[in-house]
Amino acid sequence: MDTFKEVSENYTLPEAIREAQRCLHCKVPGCKKGCPISNDIPQWIAELAKGNFGNAMSIINSRSNLPAVCSRVCGHERQCEGNCALRKSGKHINIGKLERFVADFDSDAGLSHEAIPEKSRGSVAVIGSGPAGLTIAGDLARQGFRVEIFEMEPEPGGVLMFGIPEYRLPKEVVRREIKKIENLGVQFHLNTTIGRDFTVDDLFAEGFDAIFIGTGTGKPKKLSIPGANHAGVRQAIWFLRRVSLFQSGSIDRKEVVVGNGDKVAVIGCGNTAIDAARTAIRMGSSEVTVIYHRTINEMSALRAEYDDAVAEGVKFMWQSSVVNIEGAEGNRLKQITVDTPDGQITMPLDRLIMAVGSAPASRIVSTTDGISVDGKGYVLTRENPYGMTSRKGVFAGGDVTNRPATVVHAMQDAKLVAEGIVKYIDAVKLMESISRDSL
Repeated sequence: MDTFKEVSENYTLPEAIREAQRCLHCKVPGCKKGCPISNDIPQWIAELAKGNFGNAMSIINSRSNLPAVCSRVCGHERQCEGNCALRKSGKHINIGKLERFVADFDSDAGLSHEAIPEKSRGSVAVIGSGPAGLTIAGDLARQGFRVEIFEMEPEPGGVLMFGIPEYRLPKEVVRREIKKIENLGVQFHLNTTIGRDFTVDDLFAEGFDAIFIGTGTGKPKKLSIPGANHAGVRQAIWFLRRVSLFQSGSIDRKEVVVGNGDKVAVIGCGNTAIDAARTAIRMGSSEVTVIYHRTINEMSALRAEYDDAVAEGVKFMWQSSVVNIEGAEGNRLKQITVDTPDGQITMPLDRLIMAVGSAPASRIVSTTDGISVDGKGYVLTRENPYGMTSRKGVFAGGDVTNRPATVVHAMQDAKLVAEGIVKYIDAVKLMESISRDSL
């Protein structure tokens, strides 16, 4: 059995039509208000209910560059579905599954063939190909800008490819969405690190009108716990990336480290922590425990993700904190000491995974003059034009600015930055035209 097979199953065609036909088409749709990118949900559901799949996809594409991704990993329970008029009766429209059906049907049938506008309005370099970078690229390419993405990994996708497990977001789905953006005329440069291979100044010298930094937060935060530097302690984003590389055949199973009968604990209770715990189960760990210093009601993870984790055998310790880590020989631990509501206990443990957040790396900022950051290293940006840094023509968005926390919130922020970039480039081109005409 493939333990990484996608957990959620898709609708059949009749099921999707029946579900779409349940929509009340409210005059003031709460679902649309609850969507961070203001997806026109009632409109595309109405088209789906009539079997007009192409129309439904066109409406979705007008707001989202990654519908097959969002439909799988968005926090629907807190957003669109959480604001559905039928929610109180416990019979909300399954918007996420409907969007997934439309996106997958469209891809399988090859329905969408977007017109590619002439790339004559300006040129933009995008650093990073995660949700923010891909959204910027898609939005600008549709508006007639030449866009080139620079990605340090051998494959585009960022956190979508290397940070979200296969059972939640199959890699082929990510590749499919990226192909759609590539078909808009966006060019990708892989294995290219800005700040090492090229600098921001090099990109401007190449003739780009604006540059977008969407590199996310690749530098994990650490807790100052005695023993935390032991080799048996790993970061969640490191672990998830290793599993992705193993599944793609890029590294050997032994390089994943975690699994194979290990007793594992995860510190933290966001979606990344739950992903790490469920992935550790799938890699063969004998016991996995999530340790969180607050209560279940304060966790940032989605309740649905928690429920799935419990069903798969993950244990949870609430209002508990690891205060000491004792290592054994090699890269294994011996035990950890945990403060719990019932007193201090020791737990035998082989591996400990940290999932307590991350901070931005400084490679780009340190090699570029004029980009201001706050005390934690997050890039500072302005409101007008939205997303521009203290360096003229350089924009930033997504996690690197400490604004979003989820894929769709990164997309929401990126859509606003794309508007800021358009305003900036159009204004610069206008001033250049006036200056030429006055000569």
